[in-house]
Amino acid sequence: MRALVAAAAPAFAAALAFAAPLSAQGGPEIEIAEPFKVGTFEVDGVPRVALVLRDALIVDIGEANRDLERNPVYPPVPPPADMIDLIGRYEYGVRLRLYEIVNDLVARGGLSGSGRADFVHDLENVRVLPPIMYPGKILNAAVNFYSHVNEAGSEEERREARRQRRENRGVPYLFLKPTRGAVIGADDRIVIPFGRDRTDWEVELGAVIGRSAKYVDARDAQDHVFGYTVTIDVSDRGGRPPGGNPMTSDWFVGKGHDTFAPMGPWIVPKEFYGDPMEKLRQTLDVGEERMQEATAGDMIHTLWELIEYGSSVATLFPGDVINNGTSGGVGMGTAVRGETRFLQPGEVVSASIDGIGTLTLEVVAETEPAGGTGARLPPVRSYRGNR
Repeated sequence: MRALVAAAAPAFAAALAFAAPLSAQGGPEIEIAEPFKVGTFEVDGVPRVALVLRDALIVDIGEANRDLERNPVYPPVPPPADMIDLIGRYEYGVRLRLYEIVNDLVARGGLSGSGRADFVHDLENVRVLPPIMYPGKILNAAVNFYSHVNEAGSEEERREARRQRRENRGVPYLFLKPTRGAVIGADDRIVIPFGRDRTDWEVELGAVIGRSAKYVDARDAQDHVFGYTVTIDVSDRGGRPPGGNPMTSDWFVGKGHDTFAPMGPWIVPKEFYGDPMEKLRQTLDVGEERMQEATAGDMIHTLWELIEYGSSVATLFPGDVINNGTSGGVGMGTAVRGETRFLQPGEVVSASIDGIGTLTLEVVAETEPAGGTGARLPPVRSYRGNR
């Protein structure tokens, strides 16, 4: 099933009025004709880094750059080799070149009609890949929304747990999520691992790091962000079997399966999005049922505090992603629906963030693998029954 990637962005008419001034090496400021997003797409069987215009048109940056440089007015600028290269060089010439590409296309009518450039593709004719293939690391915030605190408890227990958390916020809790294998794009599918019957959903805002950061102050953290994307922290709530190692918590099992880090459908550079701590609204639907809906006002630690904390442990590099955590309404919680509810094969998950876009993915089941010596992660029912 092809995933839908209809973005929750402003109307095109409003976009045309958008202006983001940019000064080129001390020269005069230029303004962008219309805002853009960036992503990675398979065009003619090859991954291409591209601009996204009007949430419908895919502009191959490499081909557009070659076309632009046929005009001697524009000096040569090496196009980005991939998304991490684009992010790392964005403030070192790439941003200006992307502005020039957009402005040239709009000015000469290169986006539609008979004048449309051959490197401009319709979204439905390309495959949507993960925008970053692949982040060096993904850091996820655990329990960073008040509505997600003790979701499985009684109303009284939830109220008391949230009161205590407000009085003692402490420092954030971040965990690492795998990248290659776990990261998938909008045209992929979430795979429920064989025997794992408690697969859960968590919509999150992904902040993409643009400048290396170590011991960054929260008040300066926004300067180190390139842009924002939609992510889903798919989770396995089945846990590990008893016996053996006495550790009862296993974040690798809970978060590390293949396909458990959907990302995309693209990235919005920060100058076209604004301050997420003022405008964030994230939602998630399973089928036609709204499961999650939250704004930044429900967050325990701000995105900027997450970056400060994360950079105090490990250097953050361009293309790394920090996810802001999720809100109430996950499958394991009972606060919203009164019962637990996990993903089933054939269902469709849609995660949206206003102003960025929507990730819509089908859920499928993995077939039983052959072989094994008994050291594999066993099916949940083998040690938890129907509980």
